[in-house]
Amino acid sequence: MALVERVVRPRVSYSDLCQQPEDGRRYELYDGEVFVVPSPLPLHQIVAMNIEDWLRHHPRTRSGLTLLAPLDVAFSEYDVVQPDLLYFEPERLPLLSNRRVTRVAPDLAIEVISPGTASNDRGRKMRMFARYGVREYWIADPESERVEVFSLGGEMFRLVQQAAGDDAIVSPLLGPLGGEVSSFFRSPLAG
Repeated sequence: MALVERVVRPRVSYSDLCQQPEDGRRYELYDGEVFVVPSPLPLHQIVAMNIEDWLRHHPRTRSGLTLLAPLDVAFSEYDVVQPDLLYFEPERLPLLSNRRVTRVAPDLAIEVISPGTASNDRGRKMRMFARYGVREYWIADPESERVEVFSLGGEMFRLVQQAAGDDAIVSPLLGPLGGEVSSFFRSPLAG
């Protein structure tokens, strides 16, 4: 009978990650497992910037703080992610620092999915956001030009809206936000 050798990989901590030389890649940690985040395509970046611009200028969110990736959110020493966009309500801004890693769950996390990240964004990243108390999660899909709005209910997210075309986002966290979802997906580039 052959013996089966079990390979055990040590958990990587955020401290370990910070000590590595910069190589231009983006990394996330899921219970100490390293996940390399693929570099986004131009459409991904355009959609993220359109949403960020809209949030930053919207009257309801103007007094809060919207941040763009790359930005580590270290929920724990072994759970670290870089959401495409984060939003913090005004009353939670004192919990943040300009000079320290973000260790506070955002009120809203937004991911612009790509073929290489979709299963992770809908799977373990979504579960991590729920576990650490992110109140609302949006998934923007450039292929279907749709935004899915999820609200935290207990220990998991529930889908509360699928918005496309001239639909407006109705956020449980922020209320009716107006505007057309189609504006998020407008690009000056062809194809």
